[in-house]
Amino acid sequence: MEQVEVVVAHDERATLRVGDVFLKVDGDPARVEVEVAAMELAPIPTPEVLWHTPPVLALAALPGQALAQLGEPSTASPAAWRAAGAMLRRLHEAPLPSWRSRDLDETAELLDRECAWLLANDVLPADLVTHNHRLAETALRPWTPVFVHGDLQVAHVFVDGDMVTGVLDWSEGGQGDPLHDLAILTLGHREHLGDVLAGYGRDVDREVIRGWWSLRSLTAIRWLVDHGFDPTAPGCEVDVLRSQV
Repeated sequence: MEQVEVVVAHDERATLRVGDVFLKVDGDPARVEVEVAAMELAPIPTPEVLWHTPPVLALAALPGQALAQLGEPSTASPAAWRAAGAMLRRLHEAPLPSWRSRDLDETAELLDRECAWLLANDVLPADLVTHNHRLAETALRPWTPVFVHGDLQVAHVFVDGDMVTGVLDWSEGGQGDPLHDLAILTLGHREHLGDVLAGYGRDVDREVIRGWWSLRSLTAIRWLVDHGFDPTAPGCEVDVLRSQV
């Protein structure tokens, strides 16, 4: 009998692993539909869809291991990080999907709302929130939309040696800001930004990436706390905000 491993579970969705099969259970059918559609369109390796019977999506396991984990040093080679950057450029150069991810106005509203909550509940020092809010506003500028993953955490990128074997979790995929993908990939791993950009092969505004680091961290804290995660763990979101000062 195969052992059932709970990969992640909260009140919105859960992911289980049984042998070489991942079972994703999502309470939002539209989110799963986006994930399946994005994987079909993406010009980069993605998990094989074994079957999809809402609310469950069955995916084949990817070979290799995650590029890194937030809060932990990466053991991946610089070449693997460069390969992740090159993979991301291929995605961003692909034809646009027909749907959008969160737009500029929604992102600005989310930032203001979450910062107000952090201050009202004394979650973080006011000067830390204010400083990072100011940095986050750098990311709130018009962008030319590209095909984005939308939640390109390091744990979603799998590598084997120096090669990317696939990218997981496409439920936030759509049209969006390419620098957001670059920022989320390097969140908490700023020491690898140079390798990622070398693989990406385009000039980008690093201050905007820095702005996205602040924006992502500020807007994620309440959700993480509400769903049983710890944003104050070493190397995670609160440490990212402190490193920005």
